Amino acid sequence: MTLSHAEFQAIANKLKPRGQAYINGKFCDAVDGEKFETVNPATGQVLTSVAYCKSADVDKAVAAARRVFNAGTWSRAEPEHRKDVLLKIAALVREHSNELAVLESLDTGKSITDCLHEVGTEVPNFFQWYAELADKTFGKIAPTGPDALALITKEPAGIAGAVLPWNFPLVMAAWKIAPALAVGCSAVIKPAEQTPLTTIRLAELMQEAGVPEGVINIVPGFGETAGKAIGMHNDIDTVSFTGSTEVGRMFMRYSGDSNLKGVGLEMGGKSPFIVLEDAAINDDLIEHAAMSAFWNGGQNCSANMRQLIAAPLVEEFTGRIIDRVKAFQLGDPLDPATDIGSMITKDHKTMVMDYIQAGMDEGAEKLTGGGSDLPGYFIEPTVFQNVTPDMKIAREEIFGPVLGIMPVKTTEEALAVASDTDYGLHATVFTKDIDRAIHMARSLPCGTVSVNGFSEGDIKTPFGGYKQSGSLARDNGTEALEQYLQTKTIWIQTSAA
Repeated sequence: MTLSHAEFQAIANKLKPRGQAYINGKFCDAVDGEKFETVNPATGQVLTSVAYCKSADVDKAVAAARRVFNAGTWSRAEPEHRKDVLLKIAALVREHSNELAVLESLDTGKSITDCLHEVGTEVPNFFQWYAELADKTFGKIAPTGPDALALITKEPAGIAGAVLPWNFPLVMAAWKIAPALAVGCSAVIKPAEQTPLTTIRLAELMQEAGVPEGVINIVPGFGETAGKAIGMHNDIDTVSFTGSTEVGRMFMRYSGDSNLKGVGLEMGGKSPFIVLEDAAINDDLIEHAAMSAFWNGGQNCSANMRQLIAAPLVEEFTGRIIDRVKAFQLGDPLDPATDIGSMITKDHKTMVMDYIQAGMDEGAEKLTGGGSDLPGYFIEPTVFQNVTPDMKIAREEIFGPVLGIMPVKTTEEALAVASDTDYGLHATVFTKDIDRAIHMARSLPCGTVSVNGFSEGDIKTPFGGYKQSGSLARDNGTEALEQYLQTKTIWIQTSAA
């Protein structure tokens, strides 16, 4: 049962967030004692001071991770043991879901409803699902003649670094940590400096579940310090990064300038929502259109801001989407009635508002939305019409609550406009024609195509992008394990009996 606004506020009032790093099984301050503040973006209130980790702290964390990895305490443990520990983590997250959801809402400005779903359902499900995979990952035997036996085995890559984004802090932590632990890696995790608190709290739960000292290390800090130190470290074997394309490029350079560690990248997007002429403009389609653009305040790498609508349907679509968007409720993120919370920082709000101004300056017509009189960093959901493919708001990732309506005349024009982007993360297509659906799904150059509904898939399906949205690595599904595994061939000469 969902709690009331007052009950969530009561939980918030009792919270005493921990801001320390977690290294080698112990909570500690940064080596140099420096701290930074993390702020509730909905109110501007300082939540706590956080350890400002830098290269010396990353060195400590990597040394601890390497020591325990080489000892085999976790890396060579029976997979059934790793499975049991991961299942305990899942149970503990479920047990503390209200507390974690409130902490996440305070640190991010996200609505408590979204946080409850993510923390109470998605996060424990990730730990449970990868727990169940821990003892179900097999190698292969290659065909040979009678004088050899060829084994192809999978081994943990070693030390995994994970650099997390601020928009889904605990979900992204689970995306990285669960598969890394399942296969036997040790890990060094850098939460986003804007939203470190739930990942630090997760460390306490992982400790309680029985994850050995040194296997998981949390180093809060900034990208240019702790993040760079992870990317450049010569004793980290693989890094998984979720964030902007600009920073993803840096991790590729860090790898080249250090030990050529593996780098998995899940980055930005400019995803299209395509409505072909035969689609029905009904409540279901409008709900998907609205949520694809405004879920999490548009602070989502797969947000479908470019809405490519068949010309005969534009007028009906526009009227109905405006009605739906005006129904969204902005307000206190801890109020279950709130649909959309705040932007993450003042600077981020300013950047999104600059995009909105650019849209108007370039000739797009703003139909609704814009700024907000609420305290904190709120922006009303914004809808533009008459957006053209050359406009800044049609080409650059906004990462805010902005939807642009773009008329298209034919299916092939929709495909051409949708594909004309540096990104390739996600697309949604609405059509009643199965042949058109298959044609679009096969032709769109992106990692996920959702037909007749906006969806990123679920835990069983890999998530990642083409082009500048990602690398060949994928999160989720069995494919996520590959980021944390390496392949070994064992060739054994035999003699016939």
